[in-house]
Amino acid sequence: MERVETLPAATEAGIGAERECFHCSLPIPDGTRFHVVVDGRPHRLCCHGCEAVARAIVDAGLTGYYRHRTAPSRRAEDLVPAQLREMELYDRDDLQRSFVRAAEQGTVREASLILEGIVCAACVWLNERHVGAVPGVLEFRVNYSTHRAHLRWDNARVPLSRILKTIAAIGYVAHPFDPGRQEALQRKERAQALRRVAIAGLGSMQVMMLAVALYAGDYYGIDADIRHFLRWISLVITVPVLMYASTPFFQAAWRDLRRGALGMDVPIAAAVLLATVASAWHTVTGSGEIYFDSATMFVFFLLSGRFLEMAARHRAAQVSEELVRILPSTATRLDPTGAETVVAVAELAPGDRVLVRPGETVPADGQVLEGASSVDESLLTGESLPLAKGFGDALVGGAVNVESPLVMRVERVGAETVLSSIVRLLDRAQSEKPRIAALADRIAGGFVAALLVICAGVAWWWWQHDAARAFPIVLAVLVVTCPCALGLATPAAITAATGRLTRNGLLTTRGHALETLARTTHVVFDKTGTLTHGKLRLVRVVPAGALAEAECLAIAAALERGSEHPVGRALVEATDDRRQAHDIANVPGQGVSGMLDGQRYRIGKPQAEGLPAAAQGDDGTWVELAGEAGVLAWFQFADRLRGDAAETVAALRALGLQILLLSGDRPGAVAAVAAEVGIAHAEGGLLPADKLARIGALQREGAVVAMVGDGINDTPVLAAANVSIAMGSGTQLAHAAADMVLLASSLRQLAEGIRVARRTLAIIRQNLAWSLIYNVLALPAAAAGWITPWMSAIGMSLSSVLVVLNALRLRADGRR
Repeated sequence: MERVETLPAATEAGIGAERECFHCSLPIPDGTRFHVVVDGRPHRLCCHGCEAVARAIVDAGLTGYYRHRTAPSRRAEDLVPAQLREMELYDRDDLQRSFVRAAEQGTVREASLILEGIVCAACVWLNERHVGAVPGVLEFRVNYSTHRAHLRWDNARVPLSRILKTIAAIGYVAHPFDPGRQEALQRKERAQALRRVAIAGLGSMQVMMLAVALYAGDYYGIDADIRHFLRWISLVITVPVLMYASTPFFQAAWRDLRRGALGMDVPIAAAVLLATVASAWHTVTGSGEIYFDSATMFVFFLLSGRFLEMAARHRAAQVSEELVRILPSTATRLDPTGAETVVAVAELAPGDRVLVRPGETVPADGQVLEGASSVDESLLTGESLPLAKGFGDALVGGAVNVESPLVMRVERVGAETVLSSIVRLLDRAQSEKPRIAALADRIAGGFVAALLVICAGVAWWWWQHDAARAFPIVLAVLVVTCPCALGLATPAAITAATGRLTRNGLLTTRGHALETLARTTHVVFDKTGTLTHGKLRLVRVVPAGALAEAECLAIAAALERGSEHPVGRALVEATDDRRQAHDIANVPGQGVSGMLDGQRYRIGKPQAEGLPAAAQGDDGTWVELAGEAGVLAWFQFADRLRGDAAETVAALRALGLQILLLSGDRPGAVAAVAAEVGIAHAEGGLLPADKLARIGALQREGAVVAMVGDGINDTPVLAAANVSIAMGSGTQLAHAAADMVLLASSLRQLAEGIRVARRTLAIIRQNLAWSLIYNVLALPAAAAGWITPWMSAIGMSLSSVLVVLNALRLRADGRR
């Protein structure tokens, strides 16, 4: 293995010509003797810090980083020593609680980090391989667009601080994801892009004014000295456009070429460089045409199009940042005596009692203990109306209390909350590339290769027939057929559509979800928790004696006051009477008995022969209330159907989809729900394996199946479907297995999601078709010499802007 070492004097003399540090490119002070051997060749280094960083890279066998990087590396001295010391703090459980979650049972953990110092794809490559080689690191993925990293590691084998120090050893800084820092990085990227656009725009305007004068001089006549002077001024103005504004194109093209790839930046860089160099040569020699106007306009329009794409990408990223930012920094914790203490949200623990005043944000997931109010969950679910919350109802961290004070019991904090789960799923979707985007990338690569071959053919033909016109025609062909529109169209559309669906409450968690959802032919629903709320409610009270319905209900609720059984909770919620029975005895499978007002009562499983006539043949759940003298009343419970279930089924059917209901519930109950919502094909009493078999049969017949479910038993079926949608109220395991999560309580977002997905696919196809048609028409015209280079720049740039604007139509809230 190659190592950093002090080389013999003879060897050092052999590399004495190097005046810049091989690692960071800073000047090497006289008298330093630091070296590194990379790929068999010695190179000089400037200091101990660069030596240490280079040692880490070379010893890990990652010298390919130096071959692929496009910018100087960071020096170890750039890392503040205090930051390195603070990394030890991240091993503390109390600090990890806010950004680390237990991925599995045992010691495996997950965290979202942000990396500082990422400047190119080689940086991503280096970090992923260097950190991935650390024993105990199970997964490390870096998103180049957002500089976010997903880390999964075994905490028993390697602490988090050692991983962070490993990253620091190669010149980067990693820390827990903070939306404030992410926003700062985006501001920096946006400001730099604006500067490039401004310089290119000012340069192109000035050069174009001079070009108009030169064109007019060709027609009306112009003094040779004036012509020569205007050419030199154009060259001077073009230099900053070439050296600064065009830098991203040259860096990307060089990176692609070093990897043996032909990206879309290769023809861009070739066109800009050829036009500028040829024009500069003609300016110096005083002969031939100049194309400074074409080169600067090309750069300006292209940068403008990419700025639009970057803005759309940032807006989509802001969805997850807004979710993170909605949690408050402090909360009001209540001690056992009711005294209030303001604490940091990170200090909350399960079991704490917290006061949430009107207008305040719920700091963690929990349950209402006291009070009744309305809660706004629109930022989380897209639900526009506040939801009523009372005793026993669940509260989600990030929701806003609207009306009255609430006292809640904290149940989940930090990385275990619903909000953290949503952010993780959104991060996963943004890090995965859709299949259609990967296809567009492959098409663009082949198109670039074909374009270069065509340019060579066009150059040869014109060189044989009219050598004077060969260069401007080849330049026009390079510019007019640049595949930027092809490269921008798909990601812009996917980004815009994902952002819109997230705002509406349908979270996309897999890259392929939109594409597959657009091609869906069959939608399969589970029943409980999907078409229904998954929560029993009291629908009927049938008295059997002299007591009134209200008194029977009050007695039953008193017996069930401390019960966690769904029937008990439904009884307690159905009455405002707060009496409490005592001497409670619970008989598993039979019911509960207790004393109230000197009488013993029992509520539980009824005797079949004692049920009322109304219960015969009914598929609902019945319980019996009995006193010392006999049966007092019967209670009927049912799972409440979602209010928009029938409307959603009708909307999906109107979209041409086949709707099925597959459930493990009793066939009679399933048939009743299917009839109520309008589903013709329904089956009940199915095990998960039976559901898998039904979906497999549909897929073998060519169906593209979307599965909608919520429970743990739905997880295998969600994974087997072509595209799966989990209810936001469902289990975390169902969320992890699903491609999309319906955060809103409204099912109607399903139909809207399919409309948006279909429109997204249609817009992508429109963009691809436009790119193809544009090139089919423009290429022959440019090759024939009918299009000048400056006309090519305008046409290509307008083509790119057009497809981006077309994609951004998906951000509109209205339906087409």
